[in-house]
Amino acid sequence: MRDVLLIALYSFLGAAATGLAGAAVLRLVRRRSLTASLTVVAAVAVGAMFAGTLAVARAMFLSAHDLSVVTMVVAMAAVVSLATALLLGRWVVARSRELARAARSFGDGGSFAAPDGPATAELESLSRELAATSARLAESRERERALEASRRELVAWISHDLRTPLAGLRAMSEALEDGVAPDPHRYLKQIRTEVERLNDMVGDLFELSRIHAGSLALTRSRISLYDLVGDALAGADALAKELGVRLVGERVEPVPVEVDGKEMSRVLGNLLVNAIRRTPADGTVAVCAERSPEGVVLSVSDGCGGIPEEDLPRVFDTGWRGTHARTPPAGAGLGLAIVRGIVEAHDGRTAVRNIPGGCRFEVTLPAPVR
Repeated sequence: MRDVLLIALYSFLGAAATGLAGAAVLRLVRRRSLTASLTVVAAVAVGAMFAGTLAVARAMFLSAHDLSVVTMVVAMAAVVSLATALLLGRWVVARSRELARAARSFGDGGSFAAPDGPATAELESLSRELAATSARLAESRERERALEASRRELVAWISHDLRTPLAGLRAMSEALEDGVAPDPHRYLKQIRTEVERLNDMVGDLFELSRIHAGSLALTRSRISLYDLVGDALAGADALAKELGVRLVGERVEPVPVEVDGKEMSRVLGNLLVNAIRRTPADGTVAVCAERSPEGVVLSVSDGCGGIPEEDLPRVFDTGWRGTHARTPPAGAGLGLAIVRGIVEAHDGRTAVRNIPGGCRFEVTLPAPVR
């Protein structure tokens, strides 16, 4: 038993001394290639075995021949281990460099394509993560391009829509100033109309900027959609009569919702004005409010004749106003973007789809907690 303990002690001391030396070497080469680290690890393993074997052999007083045989066996094992470590290190480093080149390509604006060939589980996992990151970056770049295009369109449309009333205001004010206006009262009334139009546009821009900045403060309270729809229909009635459009409420259930009443009134008002302006005379605009498995659905259906399928995904984009036939005489295409922003601030979602003779705008709000 004593001999076994001595053998274990000598083996441990020899291996421990080699392990400490290997740890010091690993610290020195920690910034070097992975090949160097793998070589050191293999050398430490073989060296620990070699040192332990020599310590035990000397303690047991083996013959010179036996000691040389043991030394030769351990030396051959060391050579094979180091060669294997070098090959493994070079293979892993090569795969890592291929992965780095592939990652550099999508970092420069391209897409990530994983290098062909087998790889370790860790490199495969890293490759999958890089592929997922590349997909997210591609989506982000696509959104950025869409937002930039939307911003350019918005600036162009806003500039046009501002220039028109401003030019009219300038002409009318000059006519009044020079005393050549045939009907000053009519000119003053028209000036007031144009000023109100400009004020509405500035208000829409301010509201949209608050939504994009995330500073839209909501004061939620529990109200009935029946009351909300009734107030909105009353507010839009004058415009509907002026344009000869019928307003009806279909299946308006007294469903309670927890929303900001002022902001949701703006949502419904924007949808109604949008629908009324795009519905021909003698057409009908219908409002519906009812429960659904997803929550509470508020919808506005019009008789616009429908929206081209390729334009449906862009309807709620900032500045979108569709084809010339659907462009209203006023506004800058901000109403539906404001609708989406307010609804999303309420944790809801917006959608639009074509129906026979027109389209249906839907706002889905979460059902209130009982």
